[in-house]
Amino acid sequence: MCGFVGLVMAGGGAAAPAIHLALSTLQHRGQDSAGLATLSDGSTRFSFRRGLGAVATALSEADVCALPGSVGVGHVRYPTIGHGKLEDAQPFFYRQPGILMAHNGNITNYGELRLSLLERSIHLMSHCDVEPALCELADALMRLRPAHHTTADLLAALRDVQARVRGSYSLVAALCLDDEDTLVVFRDPHGIRPAVLGTRADGSLMAASESVALDALGFTRVDDPRPGEVVILRPGRDPERHLLLSKEPAPCVFEHIYFARPDAVLGGRSVYEVRLELGRELAKRLSEKGIDADVVFPVPDTARPAATAVAEQLQLPLREGFIKNRYSGRTFIMPDALTRETALRLKLNPIPAEITGRRVLLVDDSIVRGATLLRVVALLRDTGAREVHLAIHAPPVQNPCYYGIDMSTEEELFARKLGADSDDLDALEVAGAKALGVDSLTWLPVEAMDRAFPGPRCAACFDGRYPEPLGDVDRDAIAHDRRSIRPPA
Repeated sequence: MCGFVGLVMAGGGAAAPAIHLALSTLQHRGQDSAGLATLSDGSTRFSFRRGLGAVATALSEADVCALPGSVGVGHVRYPTIGHGKLEDAQPFFYRQPGILMAHNGNITNYGELRLSLLERSIHLMSHCDVEPALCELADALMRLRPAHHTTADLLAALRDVQARVRGSYSLVAALCLDDEDTLVVFRDPHGIRPAVLGTRADGSLMAASESVALDALGFTRVDDPRPGEVVILRPGRDPERHLLLSKEPAPCVFEHIYFARPDAVLGGRSVYEVRLELGRELAKRLSEKGIDADVVFPVPDTARPAATAVAEQLQLPLREGFIKNRYSGRTFIMPDALTRETALRLKLNPIPAEITGRRVLLVDDSIVRGATLLRVVALLRDTGAREVHLAIHAPPVQNPCYYGIDMSTEEELFARKLGADSDDLDALEVAGAKALGVDSLTWLPVEAMDRAFPGPRCAACFDGRYPEPLGDVDRDAIAHDRRSIRPPA
């Protein structure tokens, strides 16, 4: 999972400072590395800077000032393929015909693409999965003509990319097209990973992973690129849109459950409102089970909207049981169990006056590995909670995600290790409660999630239905890659 920004500034304004600011709003989508690149001087100069860590650490003021041009691309990354080294940081640059590219997603046939490119004497310089997509696009364009590529060339080349590249991807690229500096946005045929478009009164245009990046720069969200659609952005003009191969839409529901910022709008839906509705559905199940408590606590911060709805529906007080250190990262996207455990100790501190002697209903967004919740439950017990009831506003995660959320191996998934029938939610809850040391565990049934998030979606991590099937070779390669950089907790 990553975050990207693409910007076309009207009037020749500098894109880099604005992209740097917008990237800070997407920091929750990746903290391993950050990068920024621009196109200038009539498409003859490509400049980029990349660094490890968060945006403020990876990209200095001097870096930003060294990037001229009114068209640019920025990226924040956490790795789902590749080891998170500097050579894997985005954006990437390819010299012929001159393209900058960044993406959000997970290209599942990376190994196949690497071998195919080698057959054409094209060598990859990283383990990042966007690089082969960039090389495929560049190669397809150069086979059409050596220079002065047109919109028609781009569309033909992207059809070739669609035929070769599998998985999930929202791509943003900067290149010379029709002899103009141009920004291009392109989504996979299912639209699994998000992308949004925005305009500003001065004629500037922007694309990003989430609408919060638009908000920070005063852009108005106008639409999302459709699955399989190419959107061409040039300053002072309306977006030019071309629909290529499009399949059944399958937006990732986990974006709304956990990953996106609550103030974002994805696919025309408010993430905050979806989480409220998930909380209302969760409250119904808690009532059916007869779970009683004195107070509702959210696990900061993602679960707060759902916890608010649960408290309202059950007529219980909503309190803060923990204070979160705002300068700690998201433990879910940290590279190993020891790092996540250490970060969690710095991240949450309990408030004894709210906990001691009380029956606590703890609301969280999901259980992937379970390590974070084990520590949170231990904190509550050590602080004197009389009972701890855990409620999750998502179904059990029982299948790996191959499309950009880092839960890529079966053996790391908490629900898979319980030994209960995966189709028996009650049995899973009993076994899960015992494993976590809580008095009860309540998950949201898949059908309840679908009431809160109706319509097409990818929820393969919950129901096992993958919109873009993978062969065994691709599955094994992704799992091997993930085990090499994130040993099971």
